[in-house]
Amino acid sequence: MPGRASSASAARSCAGSGEEAFISRIGKNPIPVPKGVEVQVDGGVVKIKGPKGTLTQALPPGISAAAEGTSVVVSRGNDEKDTRALHGLVRALLANAVAGVTAGFKRELDIVGVGYKAEVKSPREVMFSLGFSHQVSYKVPDGISVSYDAKANRLTIEGIDKQRVGQVAAEIRGIRPPDIYKGKGVRYADEHIKLKAGKTGA
Repeated sequence: MPGRASSASAARSCAGSGEEAFISRIGKNPIPVPKGVEVQVDGGVVKIKGPKGTLTQALPPGISAAAEGTSVVVSRGNDEKDTRALHGLVRALLANAVAGVTAGFKRELDIVGVGYKAEVKSPREVMFSLGFSHQVSYKVPDGISVSYDAKANRLTIEGIDKQRVGQVAAEIRGIRPPDIYKGKGVRYADEHIKLKAGKTGA
């Protein structure tokens, strides 16, 4: 039994070391900065400016960033578990910011159902007809653009902030999530809906 306990302890130790090394590799991997993108580090804030706009990212305590030539390097001040996790997270957020101001992000939503449709009333408002007794108005936040392809019944959400684009897509989908029996509603363009069989009459 003691032998088994020591083996289990050693396995946990190895697994922990592997996880730590994995997180370190993610966090320490330099972020390439393409031409046309400027990165400024001012205290605990990183400002990234590119062809599509500007984003800022605050750095949590224990994490620092530095612009080195054509890349950005993220480092941590200690080896505590929480700081190691933030190291990789901050690196991912900064990489997303660089990609956002360079190419931007988008999510596509399909509107499925007879009579279900959307209408972009203005850059800041979209009206939805989704089978309710009334139309539903959605206010588009700043930094997000929405377009609608009536032929494909598809809504495209675009912006430079990946998190905000995803949040807006989730909010719009939440207005009328896909029905589990017929699939009617708003769904992500790449979403697969597993339909349930309806009850059959006697």
